[in-house]
Amino acid sequence: MARDSRDSLVVGRVIGDVLEPFTRSVPMRVFYGNKEVNNGYEFKPSQILNQPRVDIGGQDLRTFYTLVMVDPDAPSPSDPNLREYLHWLVIDIPGTTGPNFGQEVVCYESPRPTVGIHRYVFVLFRQMGRQTVYAPGWRQNFNTKDFAELYNLGLPVAALYYNCQRESGSGGRRPSR
Repeated sequence: MARDSRDSLVVGRVIGDVLEPFTRSVPMRVFYGNKEVNNGYEFKPSQILNQPRVDIGGQDLRTFYTLVMVDPDAPSPSDPNLREYLHWLVIDIPGTTGPNFGQEVVCYESPRPTVGIHRYVFVLFRQMGRQTVYAPGWRQNFNTKDFAELYNLGLPVAALYYNCQRESGSGGRRPSR
């Protein structure tokens, strides 16, 4: 399963645009209502208004994680000059729990794509311990790789992404180029 999820991250260009190649080592599941996020699935903006439920695996409560959610396609996939737009940042999440048990540094902002199909990426990092992470001054042009380097987070331990376009956009996913 880890190989398939990594492959879909490569196909979806999440590896490259947002992340370096990594090996998934911690289970992470994301739900909007009762619909689970799987790599490449499509959601409409009306389905993702509220902060998702995120279940993080791991061995124990003494291991802490940082969760980042970004849009690498802002404001449009053909001209992503705001890449990456930061939608959510939660730190100090104890293993085996979820973001409600961590410290929200940047509150959840529901995606509202206006042009094209956007990818929304959840990235999970294992922290070395509880740490102080400062909120960036703005959401646009966030860089997940630089953020991980700045706070010594290393490579991700899990990542998921979904696609979303404006409510009236044409249905179905388009094949990757």
